[in-house]
Amino acid sequence: MLQDTDIAIVGAGILGLSHAYAAARRGLRVSVFERSATPLGASVRNFGQALVTGQPPGPMQALAKESREIWAGWAEAAGFHIRREGSLLLARTRAEEELLEAFCEVRAPEHGYRVELLRGERLHDLYQGQFSHHRAALLGLDDQQVYSREAVPALVDHLRREHGVEFHFSTLVRDVEPGVIHSTLGRCRAGQIIVCSGHDYQTLLAEQIAPLQPQVCRLQMLRVRPERDFGLRQAVLTGLSCVHYGAFADLPEAEAIREQIREQQPELEEHGIHLLVSPTPYGELIVGDSHHYGSDASPFNAEAVDDILLALAEQTLGTRLQVVERWQGVYGARGPGPFSVLKAAPGVTGVLMHSGVGMSVGPALGERTIASLLS
Repeated sequence: MLQDTDIAIVGAGILGLSHAYAAARRGLRVSVFERSATPLGASVRNFGQALVTGQPPGPMQALAKESREIWAGWAEAAGFHIRREGSLLLARTRAEEELLEAFCEVRAPEHGYRVELLRGERLHDLYQGQFSHHRAALLGLDDQQVYSREAVPALVDHLRREHGVEFHFSTLVRDVEPGVIHSTLGRCRAGQIIVCSGHDYQTLLAEQIAPLQPQVCRLQMLRVRPERDFGLRQAVLTGLSCVHYGAFADLPEAEAIREQIREQQPELEEHGIHLLVSPTPYGELIVGDSHHYGSDASPFNAEAVDDILLALAEQTLGTRLQVVERWQGVYGARGPGPFSVLKAAPGVTGVLMHSGVGMSVGPALGERTIASLLS
């Protein structure tokens, strides 16, 4: 029998850690169970982008704004690298530029997005003219970025040392019931149980999750070294992202970009490709991504998809890129909304993301869920 705890959390990804922090800072005893020896899921395979600008107006934008300040506090307390210099969304075509203009004129002031539209000399001044071949750049002032594969372990260490959170890695939770977790280490009694098991829809709460009809999204991603390091400090996106992110996708001007993609590059729509680039603290760049959906993540990557991503990145960044590493991202997707909070049984709650924005909204979602449980 493991030591009793106030809150038992299944999953040490960003959602699990967010709930652990929210509970521990309120003085509760917290135990976290993770099946692998270190977090290996969506939370360490991603770009580390915590975007406010891309979130649709309303609850998701609010969660991202709240999460922004939590991330800053974590970085200072846990000592991991964070960039708070915003993001750059580059308009490569007139259609993309028109969408950014509409966003800045209507949506941004109406909903409080802190952005600037850079053109002319201001665009040319970016990185000594590195992006002058584009028409415009939207600077998202509230966006930030961490290096996930270092930030997540650092946060685990901080929670363990400073908040007394007990972690059980390499421990599979086989079943949960009100007040009890059954794991490969034995039983653990808990006042509240929170299941944050990512895209595993079969091991725990399978009957409650099934009606949501969630899917898994797999992404092809790369770590690259630029031939010419121009000191990129911001996450980079292009107008292609405007048809994927809710802050832009429902604007009338987005339809012209969709038509442009279908007519000129239908392979982008076929593979769900829109360019994201994140600088690491070591002069390298994380590049992606594609989107393929299904009940399981196929293990087979297509070289043609990587070729498209590299060509897009080289054209956007204006430099050749050398591939250092390739991997497959994966996250839970396509549920009834961007996330679900399930009251599975008395004292048992499931929290699932159905989109790839866990880094952007997870910290605040953890705060809200814990506050709701305690109230």
